[in-house]
Amino acid sequence: MKKTLLISILMMNLVLCSATEPYFRAAWISTVANIDWPSKEAIGNYEQQQSEMIAILDSLQATHINAVVFQVRPTADALYPSELEPWSHWLTGKQGQAATYDPLEFVCTEAHKRGIDVHVWINPYRVTLKTTNIDDIASSHMYNKHPEWFVKYGKQWYYAPHLQETRDFLCKVVADLVTRYDIQAIHMDDYFYPYPIIGEDFPDAEAFAKDSRGFSNIGDWRRDNVNMAIEAVHKTINSIKPHVEFGISPFGIWRNKANDPRGSETAGGLQNYDDLYADILLWMEKGWIDYVVPQLYWEIGKKVADYKTLAYWWAQYASDSCKVYIGMAPFHLGEEKGAAAWREGNEICRQLRLNRTIPGITGECYFRTCDLVNNRCNLTDSLKQVFYPTYVPAPRKENSVIQ
Repeated sequence: MKKTLLISILMMNLVLCSATEPYFRAAWISTVANIDWPSKEAIGNYEQQQSEMIAILDSLQATHINAVVFQVRPTADALYPSELEPWSHWLTGKQGQAATYDPLEFVCTEAHKRGIDVHVWINPYRVTLKTTNIDDIASSHMYNKHPEWFVKYGKQWYYAPHLQETRDFLCKVVADLVTRYDIQAIHMDDYFYPYPIIGEDFPDAEAFAKDSRGFSNIGDWRRDNVNMAIEAVHKTINSIKPHVEFGISPFGIWRNKANDPRGSETAGGLQNYDDLYADILLWMEKGWIDYVVPQLYWEIGKKVADYKTLAYWWAQYASDSCKVYIGMAPFHLGEEKGAAAWREGNEICRQLRLNRTIPGITGECYFRTCDLVNNRCNLTDSLKQVFYPTYVPAPRKENSVIQ
């Protein structure tokens, strides 16, 4: 019995350690609120910012991470020189104040030296956070040029998703990035329509009544607004550099089976389709996106949203035209509150072993980069020694070559 178990463990390690096919091993570098980079101490200090980024990329290279998802448009601003949007205050200390270097160009150059692809992460609609005053945004911001393009929901401001002007401007931002930079993908996360606020509806009922475009249900109309934006971004990228990918990282539940026969065996309260008006499966089926990274930030065995159930559910929709990678949550490891799974052993390692047994899953992405750099609960050691012992390239479209 012991001999059989030992052989099984050795075989598993052999499988994990011998992979040479492209496999997505990525980390999100979050800049909003200076979560991953730059540190608060480095705001406005551009030499320190570059040193910090080099240290991050060196650490990721040593862990055999092959892609970064770099947040360059956190709140309708820019962590790169842009004629369309102001410099981000997360970088310079004041929105609109220019940096003395181009962080995105710097990241592309340094990442590519290390065999790391760069996926540029943008938020399509968000303008402010709850802690940001709209009066503090730069005079050059589009809000001060076209205030009619924006709506307030809760304590935050957003581009109005129903406007053609919003979609057109989003595509201008994407076109600028794809044209000017040697990037491998445009990436959006889960913020489409904002997460619902209890007791407050998103303020677009009047716009729906004025121009419903034939929809009788405001939810269908909202989904169509987002569908048009996703399709437009897809077309924009393909018209400039067809080898550049378009990826989405949605909330982990598309729909619950109780609401849709195609839904997952989950009972979570939030659903992409119904609450964020993001019909991810449609985008996959239409070929508008090249990969999806569902944020499966729950443990194996969680009653309302089981990691294993959801990993299998998303994997069934993987195809040659749309890959499925999994969004992982190392930030939960070692949490004193919450599920015991995150305190006992290493839940991420359990999930990685499960991923290797599910056809259709061809990669992972980790939130947050700082947790990998800091080797939270020894996860990074496990990645180096067991799961990612050698470098493999990230998957890319045909003819995609780092310049």
